[in-house]
Amino acid sequence: MALLGPKQTLSQKLQQKLSPQQIQLMKLLQIPTASLDQRIQEELEVNPALESGEDGDELFETDQEAEYYSRDASENNSESPEQNLETANSEELSENTLDDLERENASYEEIDHSYEEGGEMDDYMREIIDDDPSIYRANGESSSEEEDKVIPIEAENSYHEHLEQQLGLLDFNDERRLAIARQIVGSIDDDGYLRREPRAMVDDLLFGQNVMTDEIEIEQILQKIQQFDPPGTGARDLQECLSLQLRRKLLQEDERIGYGTRLNIENALKIITKYFDEFTKKHYDRLCRQLDINEDELKSAINEILHLNPKPASGFTSRNSRVVNYVMPDYIVTNREGELELSLNAKNAPDLRVSEQYREMLKSFHKNRSERKTTKSEKEAILFIKQKIDSAKWFIDAIKQRQQTMMLTMGAILEHQRAYFLSGDQKKLRPMILKDVAEATGLDISTVSRVANSKYVQTEFGTKLLKEFFSESMQNQEGEEVSTLEVKKILSDLISEENKRRPLSDEKLMEMLNTRGYNIARRTVAKYREQLNIPVARLRKEL
Repeated sequence: MALLGPKQTLSQKLQQKLSPQQIQLMKLLQIPTASLDQRIQEELEVNPALESGEDGDELFETDQEAEYYSRDASENNSESPEQNLETANSEELSENTLDDLERENASYEEIDHSYEEGGEMDDYMREIIDDDPSIYRANGESSSEEEDKVIPIEAENSYHEHLEQQLGLLDFNDERRLAIARQIVGSIDDDGYLRREPRAMVDDLLFGQNVMTDEIEIEQILQKIQQFDPPGTGARDLQECLSLQLRRKLLQEDERIGYGTRLNIENALKIITKYFDEFTKKHYDRLCRQLDINEDELKSAINEILHLNPKPASGFTSRNSRVVNYVMPDYIVTNREGELELSLNAKNAPDLRVSEQYREMLKSFHKNRSERKTTKSEKEAILFIKQKIDSAKWFIDAIKQRQQTMMLTMGAILEHQRAYFLSGDQKKLRPMILKDVAEATGLDISTVSRVANSKYVQTEFGTKLLKEFFSESMQNQEGEEVSTLEVKKILSDLISEENKRRPLSDEKLMEMLNTRGYNIARRTVAKYREQLNIPVARLRKEL
């Protein structure tokens, strides 16, 4: 039997790969304005050849720069990374991206040979020296007032610190019981609920602190902790949380409240403790029969429940405080007497430039070359400077291309939905999908998707997410194309105007939409209602 040995084969295949410039532009396009500053700071930290200016210059200093931004994408720089990105069928990054980087940046030996021969490296240095520094500069205007704004930090105690302080008021006989109480307090979550099972806490105390206890003792100490402020602390579920608050209300106001108010609280406590399932399902008729009360008394009892706090710890600073993220609009649309003006947020136009110091260093190396032979360390420095300057140019070009693509895309959306931006009436939103914007701008659908992702526009009617302007279409009885957003708006209006004592069923809503000229099925009504986060008719019922 002959053994098969290793053999070599030669094959050809056609493959599309994204260049580093395309990857950079692709990532910048999908970054919202709120995250752009952080991305720029990251680039400034890794690239010393890129500088951020301190002057608040105008976005367009010359007519040539203004023309660059207003030029159509198809006429702008035939070798721009954006146009190359439009031809890419795959959105995934090539596994050979590192090979692309190596090909883009010449190896030291190639640079050394080119420098010795006075060829490519010489041309590159002369090009840098002759370059107009203003070409690779992205100027922007920034508001010093916005930068000076500082979000105040809350200095109040957190919820768990508040509970720890109340532990000191309890009279424990020994340190063991105090350790158990601290374990219980530590197991309470940021909403004020005790999610940990007593059996699990017994094991935690035994293995973690060498404290022997049982479920009965934990339950006894928990009952003391459940008397802490705010009311409802330490509850195991919503039912227990509401009942704790109602019991506290009865004890604290026993002498100050009248007979009618106390009766309402007692009825509310019965509803929560005995008929909680009927209450959550809004079986009001059944509740009236079981409690032997009329609708007015039931309404008063339910009103007491609705004034309770389902999350006792909501008024305190969270133990794991989260940074509050504010919506920062990427675009600003202004209506000036019927003329819509579109502008980018000033933070989309940062003041960036290629470092003048690095340019001077290249000039110095070029000058010294004619006087003496360049050393190996100087050649390595030239290679490093070349790579950083190229990277800075790529980044500034990508920022400019990002601005142009964003304006082009939003301009098409603004034109398509002009009626809405003039009136603010959601019923005037036209059907629009990504393909419509792509055809209007000449961009690829994937590029439009990246621009629309997580971007906001500030209008006279509030700050809106760009995705809210995209919707499918449907035909009415007259054969006209209408947006599904229009149907949802009408559906929402019908539900808001309904008699809450007799809410409209999905079948009735379907009939009302059909009479208005919208051919829609009951299951479609149910789908749209769920998308609007509107419950079924039974759960919308009120007394």
